[in-house]
Amino acid sequence: MQCSVARTLEQVGSWWSLLIIRDAMMGARRFKHFEGSLGIAKNTLTKRLNELVASGILRRVPSQDGSSYEEYELTEQGLDLAPVLMALAQWGDKWVAHTDGPTFSFVDRKTGRKIPRIWPRRGNGSAMPLSDIALKRPENACNHKNSVR
Repeated sequence: MQCSVARTLEQVGSWWSLLIIRDAMMGARRFKHFEGSLGIAKNTLTKRLNELVASGILRRVPSQDGSSYEEYELTEQGLDLAPVLMALAQWGDKWVAHTDGPTFSFVDRKTGRKIPRIWPRRGNGSAMPLSDIALKRPENACNHKNSVR
């Protein structure tokens, strides 16, 4: 598909893939860390990790402690998903909040303050209203019957 949202969802759209990426962003590096955090079946975790490596979101690296274990780390491509996951978490905290409240919040490590809502911003940093944002189709884009015009 030509749609960038559809192509992105092909790479990271599964429930488990997004949770693995979230855990990697929070410091998980080993298979056992992901397995323990997520409560995921080994075969499912193996499949998802392999898919994320194949798509270039994670890479396998030697263990930091020098043991024979392999670890996983986010690539630049994977790190670029941070605002996406932050926005999903912020949306979830607002619209599908758990009765006990969120399990975590994104905070500035230096100040401890909550990170502001992820939202499109102008060059000067001010938030843009959605009404000021348009989808622009490139000249060479093919037309699909389900596309936005």
